[in-house]
Amino acid sequence: MDDLDDFEEETVGTVFRDVILLALIGFVAMVIMLLPHIKRTTEDAQDHKAPGNVIIEMHWPTELAYDVDLWVKGPDSLPVGFWNQGNEVFNLLRDDLGGEGDATNQNYEVSYSRGIPPGEYIANVHMYGPLPPNTTVPVTIVVSVRQKFDNTRQILQTMVNLNHHHQEETAFRFRLTRDGDLVDGSVSTLRRPLITGLK
Repeated sequence: MDDLDDFEEETVGTVFRDVILLALIGFVAMVIMLLPHIKRTTEDAQDHKAPGNVIIEMHWPTELAYDVDLWVKGPDSLPVGFWNQGNEVFNLLRDDLGGEGDATNQNYEVSYSRGIPPGEYIANVHMYGPLPPNTTVPVTIVVSVRQKFDNTRQILQTMVNLNHHHQEETAFRFRLTRDGDLVDGSVSTLRRPLITGLK
């Protein structure tokens, strides 16, 4: 009888060890299979490219949680902004409301073009929401061009100060060639409203 009890204990111990070992092997196998999918190398991070060819970005200070809008216009197309977020040339990636509904505290909007149609481009900033008296929102606008998949270069940068409700300012008007080169003498800040251009 004692021999039978010893045999049962030994069998139960062996089965328990086998189950634990198989579970451990299965877990290790799953981790090994998942590693290539979750590993992000420095090279991968450097290879990340922004979409689009003409990239127009707008930033304003994080502590100024006001609703500022980016409006852009490509050659022979309608303006793109918060109520017309895309057309055949440009797409507005995100309408930043200045703190409302943000996952981060960055105040940032960006538009991308598909291709580089030659002609005039316009970048405007618009103070959508109301501002307290004596408040100025400094807005930085950056224009970059990606001519090939591995060559993005900044071509323009400026700052525009907004200080009243519904103020719309032209940050840049410029012309690009089909190859994405800035046409000499084409850069100006000659005012061209884009929001009223949609009405």
